[in-house]
Amino acid sequence: MAERLEIDALRALLAIATHGGVTRAAEHLALSQSAVSHKIRRLEQALDCDLLARRAGAPLFTDAGLRLCDYARRICELHDEALSGLGKKPLAGAIRLGMTEDTTTSGIARILGRFTRLHPDVQVRTRTSQSLNVQEWLKAGELDVAVMQIFLRDVLPDDLVLFEDTLHWVKSPDFQMDLSAPVPFLSFDSQCFYRMWGFGLQGHRFDNVLECPSAAGIQSAVRSGLGVALLNGLHVTPDMEVIDGVFPDPPTIAYVARMHVKRRNPAAMALIREVGREVQSTNPLRATG
Repeated sequence: MAERLEIDALRALLAIATHGGVTRAAEHLALSQSAVSHKIRRLEQALDCDLLARRAGAPLFTDAGLRLCDYARRICELHDEALSGLGKKPLAGAIRLGMTEDTTTSGIARILGRFTRLHPDVQVRTRTSQSLNVQEWLKAGELDVAVMQIFLRDVLPDDLVLFEDTLHWVKSPDFQMDLSAPVPFLSFDSQCFYRMWGFGLQGHRFDNVLECPSAAGIQSAVRSGLGVALLNGLHVTPDMEVIDGVFPDPPTIAYVARMHVKRRNPAAMALIREVGREVQSTNPLRATG
């Protein structure tokens, strides 16, 4: 057979399936919509069949497209495994890693230490910030790998889920809430996605009285009675009061490791595999803060 299925085109097909359309897939892949469409047409020419329905109100994929998605997942997984597993040269290069502040105090820090000892020729350059900033850096191609928090509903098929956690509304037992006035709120910063979710609630008014980028700072502010906060279970301590029945229950969050779609170099893939092995052995990683 002279026809070939290109790996990049198969990745584009999977991105369409994951993100629900060509336009969103193009945004995720940092390509133009026409470039993604061209990749799909190359697949259709190679297979002599339509993969996308392209009719208003019709399902996104044809039957052949759905079948190829199944093959594409297996092909891409085997391709990446072979690429990273059969290399004879020691790993070398650089990994640009983005992390949130609380993951730097978790098992991830231990894994990074072991990884750099095992692969001394790989330079790991790490940046820390809030999750939304880390996500933007990854999307812009400024990172190869991100370890961050997201809402569980936003987990992507290729994400490595490290563990899940529950968000809680918390305050000091001595702090008295007055729901007739804006409730003092403590947030990590303007890019705190906890705050964005909380401020979007209907029927509740909040006044952001403190911004602090560290979990320890928010914990201290809660204990001091400065206001209410949204904290994940890792950071709720016995001297805090969990607020039940006043505000809507927050969504579940997940700590994930995510690789940039165009930065699947052997070093980055080896780091993700190392994290994956740790997750499987400890089930799950837990932060110490």
